[in-house]
Amino acid sequence: MKIKKSLFIAGVCSACLVSCGEGQTPLTSGIHQANMDTTVRPGDDFYEFACGGWMKNNPLTAEYSRFGTFDKLIEDNHKQLNDLIEGIAASEHPAGSLEQKIGALYNCVMDSVAQNEMGTQPVQDDLAAIRNAEDKAALFAYAAKLYRKGVPGLFGFYIGADIKNSKQNILQVYQGGLTLGEKEYYLDNDAATTKIRDAYKAYVADMFELYGLGSSAECKKMMADVMRIETRMAHKVLNATQRRNPEATYHKMSYDSLCNEYSGIDWNVFFSAVGVEGLNELSVMQPEALREAEKIWEEESLEALKTYTSWALVDASGSFLCDTIRNRQFDFYGRAMSGKEEDRPRWKRAVSAVNSGLGEAVGRIYVEKYFPAAAKERMITLVGNLRVALGERIKSVEWMSDTTKAVALEKLDAFRVKVGYPDRWLDYSALEIDNSYWANYCRCNAFKTDHMIKTRLNQPVDPTEWLITPQTVNAYYNPTTNEICFPAGILQYPFFDMQADDAFNYGAIGVVIGHEMTHGFDDKGRQFDKNGNLTDWWQPSDVERFEARAAVMKEYFDQINVLPDLKANGEFTLGENLADHGGLMIAFHAFKNATKNAPLSEQDGFTPEQRFFLAYSTVWAGNIRDEEIRKRTKSDPHSLGRWRVNGALPHIDAWYEAFGITESDSMFVSKENRASIW
Repeated sequence: MKIKKSLFIAGVCSACLVSCGEGQTPLTSGIHQANMDTTVRPGDDFYEFACGGWMKNNPLTAEYSRFGTFDKLIEDNHKQLNDLIEGIAASEHPAGSLEQKIGALYNCVMDSVAQNEMGTQPVQDDLAAIRNAEDKAALFAYAAKLYRKGVPGLFGFYIGADIKNSKQNILQVYQGGLTLGEKEYYLDNDAATTKIRDAYKAYVADMFELYGLGSSAECKKMMADVMRIETRMAHKVLNATQRRNPEATYHKMSYDSLCNEYSGIDWNVFFSAVGVEGLNELSVMQPEALREAEKIWEEESLEALKTYTSWALVDASGSFLCDTIRNRQFDFYGRAMSGKEEDRPRWKRAVSAVNSGLGEAVGRIYVEKYFPAAAKERMITLVGNLRVALGERIKSVEWMSDTTKAVALEKLDAFRVKVGYPDRWLDYSALEIDNSYWANYCRCNAFKTDHMIKTRLNQPVDPTEWLITPQTVNAYYNPTTNEICFPAGILQYPFFDMQADDAFNYGAIGVVIGHEMTHGFDDKGRQFDKNGNLTDWWQPSDVERFEARAAVMKEYFDQINVLPDLKANGEFTLGENLADHGGLMIAFHAFKNATKNAPLSEQDGFTPEQRFFLAYSTVWAGNIRDEEIRKRTKSDPHSLGRWRVNGALPHIDAWYEAFGITESDSMFVSKENRASIW
């Protein structure tokens, strides 16, 4: 889980969670047996055993390439948000108010008639400016202006914590140039990837023609320019696994050094166009990719660079224009890449647009209606108990030295915890919304860029800032602030149930909490100290032992066939797999701690321990198309839902005990071959 970046009332609340006083409604098991398929033996395929009923009852519809409990909860949230937003949009509000902006943006997206009448007109002035650029300098300056509004280029920038001076923000230049996201789409030659690449070529040429940029033959030639430039970048960018290495993506230098070392790029023009002033130092995250971007601007013809810049604008705008353009874009990204059969209905796209552009404004309304204070209190208790459990497990592991344990415990004690929603809301008064969907998208992006520059450039890190909105169905650990965050959106069934007992909640949201905590000690997070600095605080022998144990998990996942011709990537998914492993171990430990003085009884035919693992597994229930499996295996550091169950549980001793798993069961892994870390 991205799943991605106060605690001391546990003793008082815990008793309330495991027992009920006179007149109180007994807590339920939280287990819905309709979600299960009990014809499957748990030791042969626990995912099907725990989730088979849910999968049967929630088949993939034409709209989805994957539909799981996350997606169902997101859909439920969308319906709640739509009710809120529709009510706002149907009423008159003072000009410039949050309500007016929310309503105007929603109504703008819903107005298909206006969008179809405008066609590609909203971007034609920008396309003309690109076409009329007299030289590379003028073109580069215009591309930089487009970048501020959300049109990507061969590189980009972000301002966030300096990983070696975590209290201070730093501007970071990162690689770009790949419309398909990952380099493998351009370089791999297996049949499935080649098919996607061919579909992409057709998509590029068709979109150029739909935007009126040339004849069919001319557009195919333009497509060749795009493919050549993007393939050049693909040879030099870091892949997703390499990007997980923080040392490999940190190259701090002065602004003068940047201008001297990458002199083929006019940095003064770029940063002036995006609104950055007074830049003294920065980090180049992927030097080889930036070198290639510099060479491309130097070596490619002006016409080829105009074509590439036009393509960046065409692709970025495709979702925000008329139905003809939107449909062709969906045909590639939805059908060819993900296996979807139909686009999302317009109301969902409208809710997503408001969520993206005015996220905290919507979040503020959302939590007022849907997030009770009692839920936040119970989460704080759970987090406190998980923190205690992780501390106990750190103390007990035999492979870590006392010296490293002491520092690890200091890091755990320093965790910052965020639950529900921020204490301070974003001010949207500078953002204007009108009746052009594309123009609103550009203004929202420019607003976000300006806000990031204003609040972070040459500024200390604000530890109270939230990186996701309250209505987001996700959670995160941020190593540079050493914080874990659980927004209101995820604190609902099947992750969290106020009416269910501890067996369920520790198995579901408890593992999510433990997962995020463990990220602080996984293969990447362990490289950051309690203050969020990239520092080697482990004893060398501890690092060796940790890596040897982590390698067991990597090698196990490397052998999993996610499709008949495709294996999982154990190295790429290692951090998330280690976090799942740690989350299960820590949450089960915390669950046993919380119930030791008042043990839970069997409910609905399952012991408390069995309900713990059933609750965990239900979180990952879902159906997925083969195309989406391929896409996620290339680009998602999280294992697929099936393998977050069937790949994780065979390494958990308590699971074997709960379900009586033996050598005769298909999922059995001998003790000596199980990963053992936390």
